Amino acid sequence: MKRFWLVAVVGSVMSLAAALAGSSAFGGSAASTNPIKLGVLTSLTGSFAPWGIQTRAGMALAVNEINRSGGVKGQGQGRLLNLAVADDQSGPAGIDGFRRLTEQEKVVAIGGVIGSNVALATARLAEQAQVPMFLVKAGANEILTQSTRYTFRTCLPAADEVAVPIVQLAQRRGLKSVGAIIADYAWGQSIKKSLESAFDKSDVGLNVQVAPLPPTTNFTPYLRALGDVPLIVATGHPPGGGAILALAGQLGIKAPVVGAYSPFQITAKAAGSAAYGRWLDFKCGNTATKEYKALAKRFLRTFPQLEFFEDDALTGYAYVKIVAEAISKVGADPKKIAAYVHANTFTIPAYAFPLKWTEWGEMVAPRLVVQVLTKGPPPEPGLNTGGEWWPRVLFTSQPLTPYRPPS
Repeated sequence: MKRFWLVAVVGSVMSLAAALAGSSAFGGSAASTNPIKLGVLTSLTGSFAPWGIQTRAGMALAVNEINRSGGVKGQGQGRLLNLAVADDQSGPAGIDGFRRLTEQEKVVAIGGVIGSNVALATARLAEQAQVPMFLVKAGANEILTQSTRYTFRTCLPAADEVAVPIVQLAQRRGLKSVGAIIADYAWGQSIKKSLESAFDKSDVGLNVQVAPLPPTTNFTPYLRALGDVPLIVATGHPPGGGAILALAGQLGIKAPVVGAYSPFQITAKAAGSAAYGRWLDFKCGNTATKEYKALAKRFLRTFPQLEFFEDDALTGYAYVKIVAEAISKVGADPKKIAAYVHANTFTIPAYAFPLKWTEWGEMVAPRLVVQVLTKGPPPEPGLNTGGEWWPRVLFTSQPLTPYRPPS
């Protein structure tokens, strides 16, 4: 699986760069002498690159759409948008990237953070710099505090919230026990704690195994330690989800695997036919809606090499649309943008819920869409150029109660 990640990352970066060559999303336009810079801090290399490449492309799609229509109107006065990009390399490089974007590039906002380790380090910097920062898949509870005002989750809720629909799924299936494999880093440990707390309040047993992050891809000992469980939760190990699923099949374990908010295309390629009907994942976007299908077709016409419109790309698209709306209303002052975001609700096409935030930056009443990877073509042409599979919606969770950090 590690080799697949590297091939996918290198190939996607090269083809994405070619697709964006000359785009106003990267480098401006002759028609604009004073573009507004939006920061991109995401993983373009390292373990979380498949998430980050999708995220950046979603942002580029939104920027190009806005610029083709004349730029940001209102307070933005028709100014074009540019993306200033920093690769956090799925690790500590995110700190230097954040500082470059805010101190040298003078961006008005930052979006795209995937890893909880990066978010834990940069959320404090966002508060100090008073620049709004939008997280994609960084869900560790500890990222936000009661005094956070410039950091916003936009797709993956806090770990305490994520654990709730997993318990609901187990209860819907009448299960008596569940196994989980988590990674030994901020998100994995946070979801471990949240799962244990949520399952303690239910009548379903939980067995948790802690595994390393890549380069480890052999999850056989951890799967065997789970025993004969009817459901495996890989939510706490995003880079290992596909390998966990594939190895479970090789070991004769037929239990479905609950995913880690992972790109569907990664799992489909890593696990092959073993994924069909057995890989369940939670998403903030709903692939069954006409809004998703229309946006996905536009995305794949622009970036056909990315093969599928993941919810990471949707979240990147949402980030740009939200900040652009804020600029049109209050101008390009980062503090005013953050205040506008806090004060308003945003309806993004294909999102499973309206985006609105608590005063500390958690999403208000997010709803997670549970989808299962199925064999067969998509419902319409132009929705998947990467294979004969489609994520079928099983159900949408009830609105989740926002996590409140301890005082």
